[in-house]
Amino acid sequence: MADTEQTHTVADDLADERLIRVQGLSGLVHMTWNRLRSGELGSLPVVVGLVVISILFYAMEPRFLSSRSLVSITQFAAPIGIIALGIVLVLLLGQIDLSVGSVSGLAAAGMAVLVVRHGYSELVGIMAALTVGLLIGAVYAVLHNRLGVPSFVFSLAGLLGFQGLLLYVLGRQGTINLPSGSFLVEFTRFKFVTGLTSYVLVLAVVAVFLATQLWGIRTRTRAGLSAPGQGAVLIKVGLLAVGLLVLTWYVNLDRGWSYLWLFFVFLVVVMDLLLRRTRWGRHVFAVGGNEEAARRSGVKVGRIYFTVFASCSMLAAVGGLLAAGLQTSVSQASGTTDTNLTAIAAAVIGGTSLFGGRGSAYSAMLGIIVLQAIQSGLNMVGVDSSVRFMVTGGVLLLAVAIDSVSRRARSSSGRG
Repeated sequence: MADTEQTHTVADDLADERLIRVQGLSGLVHMTWNRLRSGELGSLPVVVGLVVISILFYAMEPRFLSSRSLVSITQFAAPIGIIALGIVLVLLLGQIDLSVGSVSGLAAAGMAVLVVRHGYSELVGIMAALTVGLLIGAVYAVLHNRLGVPSFVFSLAGLLGFQGLLLYVLGRQGTINLPSGSFLVEFTRFKFVTGLTSYVLVLAVVAVFLATQLWGIRTRTRAGLSAPGQGAVLIKVGLLAVGLLVLTWYVNLDRGWSYLWLFFVFLVVVMDLLLRRTRWGRHVFAVGGNEEAARRSGVKVGRIYFTVFASCSMLAAVGGLLAAGLQTSVSQASGTTDTNLTAIAAAVIGGTSLFGGRGSAYSAMLGIIVLQAIQSGLNMVGVDSSVRFMVTGGVLLLAVAIDSVSRRARSSSGRG
């Protein structure tokens, strides 16, 4: 059944590409409709949800869609979004990491203690924090690969243990303020790209996107495979250029794009390329889809688990450091349970399947924007924070339900 379904999917992809090449935009629309009917929803539900959220909050408070509000939403979404990016990797394997919040807080606390209390340079503190994340991920991989401990168990133990270690590292004082002029504080709070530089950056992004698309067409053509027509590619590039230019103009009415947000976007793009364009990425999806089949195909399953768990913990440490810079301090509340739940919810709401094997690096970005937009909107209209948790829970449940329904539709389409 798995082989038949895979063959059917490849045949459909080839037919879709031929349709786009021949019919252009109408072919693209037809292809999209066919995929939606077969349960291939992609990012559509979260995009529709974001539009609905924006309309509702704008109706209640027009300031919600102001340029200042959009800049703040993206800026404050980035740290947990980076943590959610690691969660996406783990979910692609059909696993879970419940300790990313505690790891982020512990890494930030270690950095702050080294820099503020012991006088080390900030670079040393950052490198130490990243090393902590790497070591934790390595230990997780050993527990899973060698001892067979389920990820739910060892990550739950990590959640509790690292939160206790955070309290021990901070000591009785409880809070450590980062020094004035700190690189992390300057980078996360005060650095923005605006004016002509921002438009040059947009044009560079569009040019790189166009080059990669044309290179993909050339590579597939040389290999004798069906490739999308240049017309469809130009339509995508045009839409991307117009969208980015309009957004850049709008955020430039305030402070422009924050360095923090651009760094998050950079990580998402790099991770997306690694997942879609490299052997490692293909192996991640293979293990998440069917671990035993991947092992029999020669995939080093243990190595995949090691790299994914290590990457997840490293990204948690990065997110913790950036969150500390944004808050200008580290405290006993850093990386609390709210961080864990928000990061996991963002990955799932963004479209990553809990069943493994399906998802995208962009899921972290879309999901955290939705959650940050909800939080920002509720704060603007003066709703109590308890409502935010209930709304977030409802959105998460809806996302999982959509994933289950679309998975069932794909299964039925494969049998058909």
